[in-house]
Amino acid sequence: MTPNQIPQITLNNGVKMPVLGFGVYQIPPEETEQAVTGALAAGYRLLDTAEAYQNEEAVGRAIAQSGLPRDELFVTTKLWIHSGEEAAKRAFASSLERLGLDYVDLYLIHQPLGDYYGAWRAMQEVNRDGLAKAIGVSNFYPDRLVDLIDHNEVTPAVNQIETHPYNQRHADQELMREHGVQHESWGPFAEGKNNIFSDPTLSEIGAAHGKTVAQVILRWLIQRDVVVIPKSVRAERMRENIDVFGFELTDDEMTRIAGLDSGGTLFFEHGDPAMVSWLNSRKGD
Repeated sequence: MTPNQIPQITLNNGVKMPVLGFGVYQIPPEETEQAVTGALAAGYRLLDTAEAYQNEEAVGRAIAQSGLPRDELFVTTKLWIHSGEEAAKRAFASSLERLGLDYVDLYLIHQPLGDYYGAWRAMQEVNRDGLAKAIGVSNFYPDRLVDLIDHNEVTPAVNQIETHPYNQRHADQELMREHGVQHESWGPFAEGKNNIFSDPTLSEIGAAHGKTVAQVILRWLIQRDVVVIPKSVRAERMRENIDVFGFELTDDEMTRIAGLDSGGTLFFEHGDPAMVSWLNSRKGD
């Protein structure tokens, strides 16, 4: 798979984004540089990191050493929970410094907590200044997403949310479509929960195409127009995950996968008061 074979979608401000990229969540900093180097070699050009992952510096080193032109890359990072507009600006400047970049392609609010309205004002400013080509959010449920849209000048370009065969988020996606917000999946493989890699339906569909369960899941998301950022530290798995453009799931197969939806999270509810308190206890400056 070469980078120019990865289809791109156009965000609501005209910025183009690959439909498939590489995520570095839960990759330890000391392993991240090698993982990103391997991903770039495999053909990935969308990289997804975050302030909270504590591996932005390693991502930046891999980018610098790759020799790839900056305009061939699409780099996303995320703002953690901070106390308002000025703190968000400082956090963004720190992320840019750690990444060693002059700009990012996409900057997301990581959690809908704290003064995220102040954070959004700061993000609108860095977007106007060209330091973040597009801005968006992560983990926003429909009510908070609509409220943010209704009270601000810039509509988020992306909402990155838990999306996998057991929590498919069709209603969220329909609302995002209505508002011009691109749906992006985190946790496409549900981190292996519910024995997803041996799921009978997914396994049977994979066998029909000579593909793995992971490839079926990624193809299913891409056919739903969902951007996806699978993670792996193994070169062979990276190559496998990017090799999902040579086949297509039938309407019947898409319907069968739709039947796996449980309609609930396999991780945690962002609306759970105890979880909100825990996340807020890890707030930045």
